[in-house]
Amino acid sequence: MMPNPQAPPEGTVRDWLDYRAVSCGTRISHVFASDGSTLNWAELRQHAADIAGRLASLGIRRGESVAMMMPNGREALLGLFGTLYGGFRATMINLVAGVDAIGHALTHSGARVVLVATSQHDLLTRALLGGTARPVIITAEEGFDWPVGLVPIPPHPHGASDDALLMYTSGTTGRPKGVIHSHASLLAGGWTTMMAHDLTDRDRAMCVLPIYHINGLCVTIMGPLVSGGSVILCEKFSAGRFWPICADQQATWFSVVPTIISHLLHGEGTPDESVRGRIRFGRSASAALAPEVQTAFEWRFGIPIVETMGLTETAAQILSNPLPPGLRKIGSPGVAIGNEVAIMSVDMRSQPPGLVGEICVRGPNVMRLYLDNPEATAAALTPDGWLRSGDLGRIDEDGYVFVTGRLKELIIKGGENIAPREIDEALYAHPDVIEAAAFGRKCPRYGERVEAAVVLRDGSDLTVQTLALLCEARLGRFKSPDVIHLMDELPKGPSGKIQRLRLAEMTQ
Repeated sequence: MMPNPQAPPEGTVRDWLDYRAVSCGTRISHVFASDGSTLNWAELRQHAADIAGRLASLGIRRGESVAMMMPNGREALLGLFGTLYGGFRATMINLVAGVDAIGHALTHSGARVVLVATSQHDLLTRALLGGTARPVIITAEEGFDWPVGLVPIPPHPHGASDDALLMYTSGTTGRPKGVIHSHASLLAGGWTTMMAHDLTDRDRAMCVLPIYHINGLCVTIMGPLVSGGSVILCEKFSAGRFWPICADQQATWFSVVPTIISHLLHGEGTPDESVRGRIRFGRSASAALAPEVQTAFEWRFGIPIVETMGLTETAAQILSNPLPPGLRKIGSPGVAIGNEVAIMSVDMRSQPPGLVGEICVRGPNVMRLYLDNPEATAAALTPDGWLRSGDLGRIDEDGYVFVTGRLKELIIKGGENIAPREIDEALYAHPDVIEAAAFGRKCPRYGERVEAAVVLRDGSDLTVQTLALLCEARLGRFKSPDVIHLMDELPKGPSGKIQRLRLAEMTQ
């Protein structure tokens, strides 16, 4: 196959892995930060084909779910590509979602096989208790413990429109929904990343986000598959090891979330000159990045941060700022690249620049549907292909989108809509604030009142009173938090995104 960088990828993940193995098989595809070991494209294809054949030998049919419960590492990567290579539906289990959510995913997905790391065996056992799922369990620990005598057979034929990925939403407002992507939309998610960031086969991504989350999987795994670059796969983020790994393994870009940027900014480590010269950009997604944090990071480290926006339902990226020297608008996740983005009114009419409405997306990276949930699918996908994101925003004359909040997170105080993000940004303006999130709490007088939770840097003597005055000076009294809670840590999802809707129950 001959890739066309200007068009969404054709074929399947198997096709692309075969192409990489044939065209550049001896080139390193993945580096594992835990021990410095590597895989090249030919080795990755060989392992993936073997796993695909063994899963087929177990009787798993084309498009059936194969669940994975593994932290980032060699086995997680091989399990992912083996499942996709075989024409099965990779069902990525969020290891920090909680026992009930994991049990729901295992049952709802219909997975008859679970690839599980030894470290996750206890979690799997607890998640299966009381449920109806009885999958075959294949342990992964320096290889996969297949049943004795299991012989690989040829993997199933499949096409671009067949199911490739099943990933569950966070479920903060109810049962998690199972998002299904085809091979076409999954590869398109990697392609939009490549297009936005001008990725080539000379680039090496630093992946610290879990690949059981859409950001880690599509941006830093599928992006390099489509571009031909390579990946440094870390088991998890470590502020102390981040810059040394970037230096040792020669990263040229990284993808993180705002909380990680904030922790790096307030940490003691700094990149040396070789790292600053090699890293083209850092990428921020999954939540709004406070302008003060972005500006301070770039000033301290000399590495540009490109703010983006993505969704599980769109195989990650929908918006991105351009790379320098292009115009990056601080406070905006950028413009649409590889898909269409429009601001829609309640009756799905496109809004002109400046007016606030729901951010909607249409393009090759949009999901097929929610598994076994036709009502949710119909509510999210319009007949003409628009996906309703649930995010509110406006677009300017240049096509840059500015997110004003989530429909479900809006604070409605005295009938006035207040976007939590503007309160977050006021709090982040103080250099001692590492994490901040505003939220609403029911109130008999106004319907809801504004509260916020904050994490301060170690050793800070900043007071709640000082923070309250800062907010009043920037926002006025009405929008400022009535209560500010100082916490050791804010609740986060698997990507590091702060889970705002949990804060009201945690701070009672």
